[in-house]
Amino acid sequence: MLPEYFEFYNPVKILCGHHALENIPYELMRLGATKPFVLISRTMMDQGVLEMIGGRLKALVRTDVPKDSSFALVDEITTRVRQEGCDSILAIGGGSVLDTAKAVRVMLSGENKNLRQMLGSEWVIPGRKEIPFIMVPTTSGTGSECTGVAVVQDDRTKIKQEIVSDRFLPDVAILDPRCTEKLPPRLTASSGMDALTHAVEACTGLQKNPLSDAYASSAVRMIGQHLIAAVREPKNEEHRMMMACASTMAGMAFSNSMVGLCHAIAHALGAACQLPHAEAVGIMLPHVMRWQMDVVGHDYGRLLCDFCGPEYYAQIPDRQRGKKLIEAIEDTLIHLHQKCEIPSNLREAGVTRKDLRAVVQAAMDDGALLTNPKPAGKEDVLYILERAL
Repeated sequence: MLPEYFEFYNPVKILCGHHALENIPYELMRLGATKPFVLISRTMMDQGVLEMIGGRLKALVRTDVPKDSSFALVDEITTRVRQEGCDSILAIGGGSVLDTAKAVRVMLSGENKNLRQMLGSEWVIPGRKEIPFIMVPTTSGTGSECTGVAVVQDDRTKIKQEIVSDRFLPDVAILDPRCTEKLPPRLTASSGMDALTHAVEACTGLQKNPLSDAYASSAVRMIGQHLIAAVREPKNEEHRMMMACASTMAGMAFSNSMVGLCHAIAHALGAACQLPHAEAVGIMLPHVMRWQMDVVGHDYGRLLCDFCGPEYYAQIPDRQRGKKLIEAIEDTLIHLHQKCEIPSNLREAGVTRKDLRAVVQAAMDDGALLTNPKPAGKEDVLYILERAL
């Protein structure tokens, strides 16, 4: 059904393909940047990504971003970058590196003295000039390069805060298959399940629209065709490239339509049980889908064609298509578990029954519940979690 009104926003220029990294010096020049601040993961630094980029970058380089970034780290980096006179940001890495860079970028562009002041509002400042920002994702899951979301831990409460604003979007995103060539199989698998969850929830959330559907369904198709193959053949450039594109497209979709209950529970599992986010959403996705089949089963049925292909889709009666999609996702998760030991249930991930009440409470405070197509209460979340054990 076409919504009465919707918005879709994504101004990011995307450079995609072999040797895309080598275009970064030109893009910096085009944006008027002469002294970038480079935030890069140690892994990518050791793999020689800066040498691949080439050019003579007069840059300040930092490589020590921890797994979970923090308000204090963002404030510290912002102060240093201002002191050094950097005029742009180049971020190369996974989720924590990219989220940190997003937060630093808006701090440099605004008048706020610390990141905590930015919570709870869009903080739009008329006439403010954003500094040039280029992002290079090194996993194929978060879609962070095309999402207006940053996750940063509050040092005081130890709670990860999601800050939402289109100000986090970069000017340019670089998708180069060399950046994921040495990604461990388990991380490739969990990242792919994260991207799949983004795409599926984007197709069913309350803010879904025709444009987000187009990106999300295309992402589902790419993941269905290439995720298992990317885990089996990590050096195959086509599989890596297609998964990178799928992650980006799913990111575009959910940044506009938002996610739902699966992410609310996954965020809670991360907070209460320290379960990695990508593994948490992969485990929970089929269980959440089965619970809300009565509301969005038809939408799931349409995605069966994308995930499994038109020939299989045509063989399945219309009323069974949503159920068959869930079974196909479960089969994918089991295959990935057998191939690289990604957990296929909460028990394998170290979650116990005694943890569930804390997870339920944390999930009920998550904003992703607001856009889920089926209202969920505490007993609903507990019911879903018990079946995921």
